[in-house]
Amino acid sequence: MIGNKVKNIPFSPPDITDEEIEEVIKVMKSGWLTTGPKTKEFEGKIAEYIGTNKAICLNSATAAMELTLRILGVGPGDEVITSAYTYTASASVIEHVGAKIVLVDTEPDSFEMDYTQLADAITDKTKVIIPVDLAGKMCDYDTLFKVVESKKGLFKAENELQSIFDRVIVMADAAHSFGAERKGLKCGQVADFTCFSFHAVKNLTTAEGGAVVWSNGLGLNDEWLYKQYMLYSLHGQSKDALAKTQIGAWEYDIIYPAYKCNMTDIMAGIGLIQLKRYKTLLNRRQAIIEIYDKALLPLGIQSILHYSEDSSSTGHLYLARIPGIGEIERNKIIIKMAEAGIACNVHYKPLPMFTAYKNLGFDIKNYPNAYDLYKNEITLPLHTLLSDEDVEYVCTTLKMVMKSVL
Repeated sequence: MIGNKVKNIPFSPPDITDEEIEEVIKVMKSGWLTTGPKTKEFEGKIAEYIGTNKAICLNSATAAMELTLRILGVGPGDEVITSAYTYTASASVIEHVGAKIVLVDTEPDSFEMDYTQLADAITDKTKVIIPVDLAGKMCDYDTLFKVVESKKGLFKAENELQSIFDRVIVMADAAHSFGAERKGLKCGQVADFTCFSFHAVKNLTTAEGGAVVWSNGLGLNDEWLYKQYMLYSLHGQSKDALAKTQIGAWEYDIIYPAYKCNMTDIMAGIGLIQLKRYKTLLNRRQAIIEIYDKALLPLGIQSILHYSEDSSSTGHLYLARIPGIGEIERNKIIIKMAEAGIACNVHYKPLPMFTAYKNLGFDIKNYPNAYDLYKNEITLPLHTLLSDEDVEYVCTTLKMVMKSVL
């Protein structure tokens, strides 16, 4: 609150224009609502945007990660490593396929995994590592792949696909980083597999939705792999609904009892327009982050370096770490910001602090760096419907609230 003026600033509403709405109406009038020509078009546009041979659209990033693990043959007896500082989806998919979750602490004062601890966590049972591109910034994949190569001798391939890699496979949780770049490569070109989210709060939304791509040049059979995702996402059915519309092509087979997690053409229609607007959306996010940085970093508030000479984030989240405070003070600040009409959040509560992961045997005491990140972190509103005046109001209010609480 500034004087008697209170704004209403939501945390992350979707940026939807009349163009997206008109596209959805066109799809609905076309008579084709589920997976069909728009979904295939969206897949092609995603692959073109990233620079990969193929892209698969699904109903979530979670589905993209789980299906990738299943197609790779990861299951009981295997181990998969991910960060303790992430959303549950990064780890729950490991549990879904029956593998063992291995969590690694972050480096001190970093939102990335501690790569030394990662190296120590790799065993002869490790099949996949799931790094997390938190807030839209790509991880240090150079270091990550060096770790993977250094442990290559431990890897035991258990099927033909794993044998092609002959090392631990890197599957990026890039839920936040569609469009990010690092050292001249787009997110999706670096990790072996990269899984994106198009959920309602993401930079590019399809309401719900996600996609997966794999890096070119791995020696994979693109057409075969694409078909595996199609089978796994549509009950193991040998033809999708679009293929069955061809003359005399009604008959199909069920190859195995699989899952149901396909994208619809309504969702893809939204995504196609969002992708057309995406450069403008990313530029606006960068401008907002520059306002935040200019106002808040001189106060000692710490955040991710979203933009540098060799990397460009998607600017998905503005993570503000306030030095010298703990959970109690942080939570008071969030409440007072809400009273001033500003919705804030926390990214993330480390997984070992949740009941589900405590029940799996994890203890936050073993992840002190992740806890230190969490205890003083506040995520400020960052979305393309914010005006410069809104961002300045957030900054001014945060400064006032900090003075009143600290």
